[in-house]
Amino acid sequence: MALTPAFGSIKPSQKQQLLSDNYLSFNGGNGDGDSDTFAQQYLPEIYEQEVERYGNRTLSGFLRMVGAEMPMSSDQVIWSEQNRLHVAYNDVIVESGDLAGNELQFTVGGTGDAFVENVISKDQTIVILDTNNSFELKALVTLSSQAGTTATIRVAPYAQADLTGLSTTGLKIFVYGSEYGKGSFIINSTGEGDTTGYKTITPSFTQYSNSPVIIRNKYVVNGSDMAQIGWVEVATEDGTSGYLWYLKAESETRLRFEDYLEMSVVEGELAATGSAAATAGAKGTQGLFAAVKDRGNINAGFTAASGLTAFDAILKNLDTQGAIEENMLFLNRQTSLDFDDMLAELSSGAQGGTGFGLFENSEEMALNLGFSGFRRGSYDFYKTDWKYLNDASTRGGFATTAAAIEGVLVPAGTSTVYDQILGTNIRRPFLHVRYRASQADDRRMKSWLTGSAGGAYTSDLDAMEVNFLSERCLCVQAANNFVLFTGA
Repeated sequence: MALTPAFGSIKPSQKQQLLSDNYLSFNGGNGDGDSDTFAQQYLPEIYEQEVERYGNRTLSGFLRMVGAEMPMSSDQVIWSEQNRLHVAYNDVIVESGDLAGNELQFTVGGTGDAFVENVISKDQTIVILDTNNSFELKALVTLSSQAGTTATIRVAPYAQADLTGLSTTGLKIFVYGSEYGKGSFIINSTGEGDTTGYKTITPSFTQYSNSPVIIRNKYVVNGSDMAQIGWVEVATEDGTSGYLWYLKAESETRLRFEDYLEMSVVEGELAATGSAAATAGAKGTQGLFAAVKDRGNINAGFTAASGLTAFDAILKNLDTQGAIEENMLFLNRQTSLDFDDMLAELSSGAQGGTGFGLFENSEEMALNLGFSGFRRGSYDFYKTDWKYLNDASTRGGFATTAAAIEGVLVPAGTSTVYDQILGTNIRRPFLHVRYRASQADDRRMKSWLTGSAGGAYTSDLDAMEVNFLSERCLCVQAANNFVLFTGA
């Protein structure tokens, strides 16, 4: 193979510059083995800087905005939430369908908001609501009893002789007061079978729990590859920049693991009894989506076309729950635009031309159609895009169906709950992460090296292993104040 210039005329340069006497030219060959050619005069042009074609690829950050992280030392976290203060029963029926009998029946013994017994007393006054035909009656309770899980009350309507006009099923009743005669007194309950006396209401609570799951990951690079360094200039998602070689992959493994820490408590699912996961020994953990589906509110198919009417229905439902004044909306792109379109319609004067008042009478602010905050009724809402719902590698690649999750409404602030471990009332963010930790070991986010390369000398493995571990779960308190937006 011929070399041009001749070997003795090659002179190395002290700087990286192209000169006539400091390069080797492989050319003019015909493949005869004696004058082979590579058809290249210079080395290939290689960009050492990595192209960020997907921008910031990390998905975590949601829980840092709305919650907190706190340690715990047990396999389970248990908390109790208050039930409603006033006495009300749904799904009430007229006994045997006899409207003239003036007797109502309902089932007791449920959980959650349902009382475990009949606590309506004689001489209390109730409202009977019939949503089937928009009819109501007010009545005095003349008898109250319970047999097993069936409660029966006899009533005396104030406005008519019997229950005529009511449906026989699907009624709701609630206590609004009482009326006792002159000189009367309350007979305290003296034992089982006493159905005429006053019933003392013992406050009840609903208990919830969740268990942490262990999340692990590992990155391995063998000793031989560590000895062959190829530099890559990177700008990482955690805000650092510079040159990496084999640790480039380790850096991405760490970022991916940090995303898993959040994704696992957002998407987490409990292993149902008899499920394949339970059979395999997994217990699972209840994540945000599962908790809101189980104990919260679901709004299906919110669109710009449904607009203010659909949104007001959400507010009316919030009124029946905790009515938390400040709320945050974490939405995917389409739902976020639907909210913008709804608010833009208001600011255009469609609601009487008063839209500019929402923006301190600034027309320029009103014309900025990327609304980040607004007030409706007695509620304040702060809207932001949730990257997790937009990313094509996660929820963003899911078709808009009934199973699609398009956003979540999260109440701001804190809630007061009874902590079973501490034995006292505590204030916690509605969303917060609990992780296993003690004086001996903190499992919030552990990272360690094993192997015999890269500074690790723990085994005879010719590699470096970077290990990651965490054990955590999510507490979704007062889930009745959350709203999950799903596809149509």
